[in-house]
Amino acid sequence: MSTFLGMPAAPPRSPYGTGNLRGDRKFPEAAHDELRNEQLRRNLGRATRTIRTKRLGVTGELPDWERLRDAGSAIKTDTMNRLPELLEQLEQKVTERGGTVHWARDGVEANEIVTRLIRATGSRDVIKVKSMATQEIGLNEHLEAAGITPYETDLAELIVQLADDKPSHILVPAIHRNRDEIRQIFLDEIPGVDPDLDNVPAHLAAAARAYLREKFMTTKVAVSGANFGIAETGTLTVVESEGNGRMCLTLPDTLITVMGIEKVLPRFQDLEVFLQLLPRSSTGERMNPYTSMWTGVTPGDGPQDFHLVLLDNGRTAALADTIGREALNCI
Repeated sequence: MSTFLGMPAAPPRSPYGTGNLRGDRKFPEAAHDELRNEQLRRNLGRATRTIRTKRLGVTGELPDWERLRDAGSAIKTDTMNRLPELLEQLEQKVTERGGTVHWARDGVEANEIVTRLIRATGSRDVIKVKSMATQEIGLNEHLEAAGITPYETDLAELIVQLADDKPSHILVPAIHRNRDEIRQIFLDEIPGVDPDLDNVPAHLAAAARAYLREKFMTTKVAVSGANFGIAETGTLTVVESEGNGRMCLTLPDTLITVMGIEKVLPRFQDLEVFLQLLPRSSTGERMNPYTSMWTGVTPGDGPQDFHLVLLDNGRTAALADTIGREALNCI
């Protein structure tokens, strides 16, 4: 495509070799060392077997599973073919419902927009919903450099953040950690944690819950990603499994959502397909435990200041590539 919503003729593209999702070392080099880490191999093997077994079980229950996948693919293909039109419609609907839409060509612009919006509130802290888009652009690192403290509220992302680690999986970021390691991280990094904390998963979750509850109740700004943005209605959707996202999306005064432009869907009815596909394909669940939807601002209910940052960061360049555009179908 030659132009995209008023952007230059050349599609926005991040320089090759950049991006916060890349490791510090090339994969063959890192793999050579990590394959000798027997504890890591056990952690990953156990977790991967569990997830794959669950997924095979729940997808096998549906006689029309492959037809559902075909339907999702067809909707995404239609979406990519009409992306500028649908994004403009999404912007219009969000604006009509009291939200503000910002366009970010790349990660640098997106980080600057989010930082400016947080500073405008006067807050120095922000709570975050698990978001691959903000991981992609290195938002946490940018905020910290600007003197703003981001608090991850997803349990796995919290573990990674407290350990000054990096996420190792798109769905389960702390898949490389076992319960003994997590216990020690909590003992070392969570203020006031019970020194007799054991490694029972329910007790570890309770320790994280107590730590996060204070953040939920006192932090006035939240940042989220979005699994889907509905052009027809301006509705944004976040799916998660713990309820932390629901807290972030409803309690703060200000909500800032960073959404990759490929996450738009044409119609609200399309969720009928994708909310069956996503939980089964990702975490092996029949339905998602927490599905949160909001449309702009509702007076007296939830955040009263809503901002949607639409992120390109190379997606338009991928869309213009006949093979690369297939990556934008990922849900």
